[in-house]
Amino acid sequence: MDWTILIQIFFINLVYISINTIRVILTMRGYRKVAPFIAMIEVIIYTLGLSIVMQYISQPIYLITYAVGFGVGIYTGMIIEDKLALGYSVVHIITNSTDHTLAQNLRTLGYGVTIQPGYGRDGDRLVLMALTPRSEERKLYDAIEELSPSAFYYASEAKYIKGGFMTKRMKSKPVDQPELLSEMQAEQDEFMTKDEYIDDSSNK
Repeated sequence: MDWTILIQIFFINLVYISINTIRVILTMRGYRKVAPFIAMIEVIIYTLGLSIVMQYISQPIYLITYAVGFGVGIYTGMIIEDKLALGYSVVHIITNSTDHTLAQNLRTLGYGVTIQPGYGRDGDRLVLMALTPRSEERKLYDAIEELSPSAFYYASEAKYIKGGFMTKRMKSKPVDQPELLSEMQAEQDEFMTKDEYIDDSSNK
């Protein structure tokens, strides 16, 4: 057993699968120019690693090392993609009443918000949709939890976006979210109707 060869097999496969995971995610999210270039690098690394393993196919330890590198590579690729936070998310928020205060507060924080009426087991609801870059997604969750802890929310991927108020909002200068959240929490007991929300929006 050659430890140098084992280490080479492990790291070659780790790099290959990490790149493979990122390339698949980029492909799914529409990065058509970057993904093919990454695929070319990926196949070179894959061929190199496989050729080494095939020379020692009769010894299980080399195959096991190849498999371990495969698993660790997938995990590493997922971590890298999560850190890169590519793309956008649409966060769907369901409030427990028809109070428009949360929508107004999120709009003040710089998020474009679309409102739809809804109806749940206990009565009327509002369904809010807010678009955010994935790199800023955690900030939106924090704002929702601070301003409306009882709200139900979930996120879905936005593969292609174009135009609209939401897109313009994302390109604007970011606001001081912590300071605004403190101010909003002090006023969150106030109920805002639909007409008040529309009037306030038209004045800005």
